[in-house]
Amino acid sequence: MNRNVLKIAIVSPVLLAVMACSSSPAPEQTAESPNKGRYSISQDRAPTRIVDLSVIPEVIPQPLNRTMAGNRSPYTVLGKSYQVLPTEEGYRERGVASWYGEKFHGHKTSNGEVFDMYQVSAAHKSLPIPSFLRVTNLDNNRSIVVRVNDRGPFHGDRVIDLSYAAALKLGYADRGTARVQLESIVATGAFRDGGVSTANSAGNETLRVSSPDSKYLQVGAFSELSAAEEVSSKVEEITSLPVFIRTVNTLNNTILHRVRVGPISDPGQIQRVSESVVAANLGSPYTVTE
Repeated sequence: MNRNVLKIAIVSPVLLAVMACSSSPAPEQTAESPNKGRYSISQDRAPTRIVDLSVIPEVIPQPLNRTMAGNRSPYTVLGKSYQVLPTEEGYRERGVASWYGEKFHGHKTSNGEVFDMYQVSAAHKSLPIPSFLRVTNLDNNRSIVVRVNDRGPFHGDRVIDLSYAAALKLGYADRGTARVQLESIVATGAFRDGGVSTANSAGNETLRVSSPDSKYLQVGAFSELSAAEEVSSKVEEITSLPVFIRTVNTLNNTILHRVRVGPISDPGQIQRVSESVVAANLGSPYTVTE
């Protein structure tokens, strides 16, 4: 199913490329539409070639070094003003997700990166750029982690716009939209360039990232050890990989018991174990590093 999208660019001291997705026909470009003539096709669509999900890399949350690129606040689109949140900590929301693809493939996102519809990314109206989110399709319980690097959607009731690859992973690319749960992920640890780490003070899940080589599948995080032990036992029944519980104390003194599988070096194995966990209704796993 082709998706039709309106995308608006704002010219300011920092170039913001913002976008919106819609299942209805794209509005006709007018003199008030600054993107007129920017794109080679008028309506968005899925790629013509078959996309192999097994080769699309997982998004691994990493400590962030934000700049003003894409984060100017407030900003205005189609006469409406939007504020960028000071932090993603504690952010949770349910709503409708759409996706964008070939029309915008190869064009710059709000923070100046090049949009790649074959990679997992997202556009959000108010989260700081970049941010990491866990997105769960409420219709099939599939879950992935995405990196927010763009602004939008500015159309209808959509709360997030995912890349085509992300929508494909979540199983709604053919339908165009899906009901989703959004949950922020805050990665803590040392920046690879030696900068200061970020931290989570809101009580939502915090991931410590130290090495890109040690990959684990996190099945869930629980406040009660008994709940973590129950899930851990069930996960052990569906995989021969090591399953363990990592207990951490967050900055607001909340104890979390994280059920993890690994280490896993094979991306294909990560995908297979993740699908098995979801099929067994044991959680919405995602890849982390330690």
